[in-house]
Formats: sequence, C-alpha cells, structure tokens
Amino acid sequence: MKAALLPDRGVVKIAGPDARTFLNGLLTADIALMTPATPRYAALLTPQGKIIVDGLVVQAPVEDGGDFFLDCPRALAGNLVERLNFYKLRAKVIVEDISESLGVLAIWNGTGDTEYGLVYPDPRLPALGQRVMLPPHLLNEAAADLGATLLDASAYEAHRIALGMPRGGIDFIYGDAFPHEADMDQLGGVDFDKGCYVGQEVVSRMEHRGTARTRIVAFAVEDHAPDAGIAVMAGDKPIGTTGSAVGRTGLATLRIDRLADALAAGTPLTAGGITLKPRKPEWARFAFPGDKIAT
Repeated sequence: MKAALLPDRGVVKIAGPDARTFLNGLLTADIALMTPATPRYAALLTPQGKIIVDGLVVQAPVEDGGDFFLDCPRALAGNLVERLNFYKLRAKVIVEDISESLGVLAIWNGTGDTEYGLVYPDPRLPALGQRVMLPPHLLNEAAADLGATLLDASAYEAHRIALGMPRGGIDFIYGDAFPHEADMDQLGGVDFDKGCYVGQEVVSRMEHRGTARTRIVAFAVEDHAPDAGIAVMAGDKPIGTTGSAVGRTGLATLRIDRLADALAAGTPLTAGGITLKPRKPEWARFAFPGDKIAT
C-alpha cells in the first residue's frame, strides 16, 4: 500500500442542524442521501453553470458529530468559505476553513483503516483508493497504522495521471469550465435527478441536449510529454490545450468534434512540436470518435 500527503488539498468544515440541506441545495451531487460510508464528488457552480470549486464531500460518523467536510483545493478553501457564507442566509450552519489543522492523505494500491483520522473512499474511481483527513503531525503514525509506505505527493500525481483523472487548476480552469468539460458527469460528480442547485439549468441542458463538445482525455507520446498549457494542434488548427503530464502520459482538453475531423483525415495531433496519441480514459462513457484509431 502506498500513501502520500497532498499539500495542495485543504479542508472546509460545515456544521450545524441545517448542514445537509444547505449543501444539497448548492452542490451538484446528492448530499441528501449520502452517509459517512458514501462520500460524494461535487462542485459549487456559478449561476452560469461553471465550476467555482470541486471536491470530495465527507461526513463524519454520527458518534463523532456527523459534521460535513469538504476535501478541496487548499488555494480555494478561503474563497469557498466566503461563497458558502454568502448563500447561508438564515440556515443554521457554521462554515470554516480548517486547513491549518487538518490535511489530506491519499492511499492507493491497497485499503486500510486508522484511528488517527477520518478514512473515506475516493468516490470518483475505486482505483484512486482512499483518503484520510488528519492532523499532519500524525502522518507517520497513521501510515504505520495503515501499513502504508509514505511517498512524495508526486507519486500520487503520477498515479492520478496514469488513470486519466483530471485535476482542477491544471487540467481545467476554475471559473471557466462546465462540469461536463471536466468529466464530472462521468465521475459521479453531478446528480441529474436531484432537486435544484446553483447552475443546475445550464448543466441539465448540456446533459439532455448532448452539447458537451469539449472533454478531458488522455494522451501518450513517444518521448517526454509537453508542458501544461500548450496548444494542441491538428495541422494548423487549434483543437485544445495540454494539462498535467508525467513521463510519456498526459491529459488534454480537446474539442471532440475537431478531434473527430482530424482522426478522419489522418491529421496528426501535436503540442509544442510533440506528436500526441489521444485516447479515452477506461472509465469514461462519453462518445469518442475514432476510438479504434486512437487506441
């Protein structure tokens, strides 16, 4: 089993008698039916349906208070608290950034439990493993309790990228991407049957009309992958942008319709002069023109 503390992750706590109803009316996932054993992947959106912040929603066991916690990008934790407080109105909730006292440990290639923190499965994909919210000074004790080998956060990044799992801030831009464009609909991050939430009309329209033309996909290269933020070209036409990468594997945001045209014409895809071979992640269900060609 492997483990790594993720320094880019923060924790926001939402407590109070109205916490569940409050979050369910704001986030893209169904919080009404979640339990401590079933965390959710969710996002807070703008009224226009774009992602402000995404993260994992976790509930503590009832015997430990039953409060809710958001495992989110640490750089956005303060902004998330401000946004949630803006919507609080008369709801009986307390929202606070507790990233200084709690960190997030990722565990993969095995499962375990520890008394040193709150353990929960990553709801996006089983292969991502588990996570633990814990005081950082208890990191070594928790790893020993789990029987896990502690590694640098870069090891988890390599694992994430190999699975084709997007990361906000590098594979998609907060404030500019719709949930479909970040593949949230493929990863259980959007519940299309729940009641209203901020931005719901736009997201539902994209789902029912099938208008999501941009997707994050994986790619392979023969040597070293290009840096993030490089334009992906099909001949002389831009069709997307590269994201995170490690070794000869990476992620890119691509216009699927333009990718289809390139594949049909036999036009190679390049980024910074490097040829990319795109593929759909194994967990993805969206239509991917040229699947056989890309594979």
